[in-house]
Amino acid sequence: MAKVKKQPRPKAETPKGFRDYFGAEVAQRKAMLDQITSVYQLYGFDALESSAVETVEALGKFLPDVDRPNEGVFAWQEDEDWMALRYDLTAPLARVYAQFRNDLPTPYRRFAMGPVWRNEKPGPGRFRQFYQCDADTVGASSVTADAEICSMLSDVLEAVGIPRGDYMIRVNNRKVLNGVLEVMGLTDDPRRDDVLRTIDKFDKVGEAGVRQLLTVGRTDTSGAEIEGVGLSDMQAGPVLAFLTAKQDTVDQTLDKLRQAVGDSVIGNEGIEELAQIARLLEAQGYSTDRIEIDPSVVRGLGYYTGPVYEAELTFEIKDEKGRPRQFGSVAGGGRYDDLVKRFTGQAVPATGVSIGVDRLLAALHAKGRMSTETVGPVVVTVMDRDRMSDYQAMVGELRTAGIRAEVYLGNPKNFGNQLKYADKRNAPVAVIAGSNEFDQGVLQIKDLVLGAKIAETATHEEWKEQPAQFEIKRADLVSEIRKILEG
Repeated sequence: MAKVKKQPRPKAETPKGFRDYFGAEVAQRKAMLDQITSVYQLYGFDALESSAVETVEALGKFLPDVDRPNEGVFAWQEDEDWMALRYDLTAPLARVYAQFRNDLPTPYRRFAMGPVWRNEKPGPGRFRQFYQCDADTVGASSVTADAEICSMLSDVLEAVGIPRGDYMIRVNNRKVLNGVLEVMGLTDDPRRDDVLRTIDKFDKVGEAGVRQLLTVGRTDTSGAEIEGVGLSDMQAGPVLAFLTAKQDTVDQTLDKLRQAVGDSVIGNEGIEELAQIARLLEAQGYSTDRIEIDPSVVRGLGYYTGPVYEAELTFEIKDEKGRPRQFGSVAGGGRYDDLVKRFTGQAVPATGVSIGVDRLLAALHAKGRMSTETVGPVVVTVMDRDRMSDYQAMVGELRTAGIRAEVYLGNPKNFGNQLKYADKRNAPVAVIAGSNEFDQGVLQIKDLVLGAKIAETATHEEWKEQPAQFEIKRADLVSEIRKILEG
């Protein structure tokens, strides 16, 4: 008789491109999101939790291929329909607004927080599941809505612990770029998309690099030859004037942009919108030390239809090779007036911002604004299994008083293991009681935080003079524990 082949055990490993989040990380993220929520609600935005799964048709961003309908998303077929995990929080908003627009107020102001999924090649710090935190206004065509998003983003950064001077929110406008392309004669030119892709490289290759890429091409740092778009120096001039228009004052910057767009109607409309945003922000007290007009903000200009904005953290950190560099962008957004139109056939104005939650958490750690440890629960140790109801009564009292507490549920035979467990849980206090303590109506309290500090530096004599373990009356359990925690 043939042997039954054993099924191999599954590997206990996280799927490629994903990661697990443990207690402290989850608590820190929640605390930060609570702070962001308070600012969003202060501005009158309401929460929305949309489905994590959308139809591929509703997502509508990626092109189909032979094997699966959408590269870049996690998709599967269900009957005749294709479904996919959401890749951001904006596409679901467009579907929700189109579906429920008759029931929702206009404008509709919503914020959303949650995981999104992208089926892309993972890399260092780049995962296939990550958190986003969005706020959008749908149904408002006035750039007042855009100015409000910028001021709210400034307030969010300061609320979570990024001080003024360590960040800058930079604002640009897609319409100004459209005006530049019009002046260049590229509105319907097949090279238009190549020009847009080249502009998107400005922050990497600078003015000289963009000039080369727009004209004859350049050699990159690896030695590879990159073909140029083929524009003349004269044709490339308006793009470079646009990208380098930022001056010392808002008015000077806007004048430079007017020179770049010439008589273009759409370009001058975009400049007037930037001027209006600047006036609105100044009226609210948001000066250029927090929010500025900066034409070099070019990321996402292919997607947005009007103002765009990006929050950049300006303080220095060290890269993996120990070299100083700026932390960089943690949020971005802009006006996207065509997204809801896919569902309704009618243009619906919309503007919003998305915050990279993991990036912002990393920034707070880099600034030392967030501890890597969280305080664990008070651990009630077990010396006598027959008194388990007494131990549970103690944690019940502590929990009723709002103090995190738990009874040790492992094998109580080895008391040393119980204290090791309390240390691993980062418990601030251990409560110790056996039959003698219960008979006398007392408890032993071990201050684990103080004990760790004493153990680091104190001599034996000093340790005896300042013991971390002491006796209290059973009736004083809650008050004594609270006194330690508050201390």
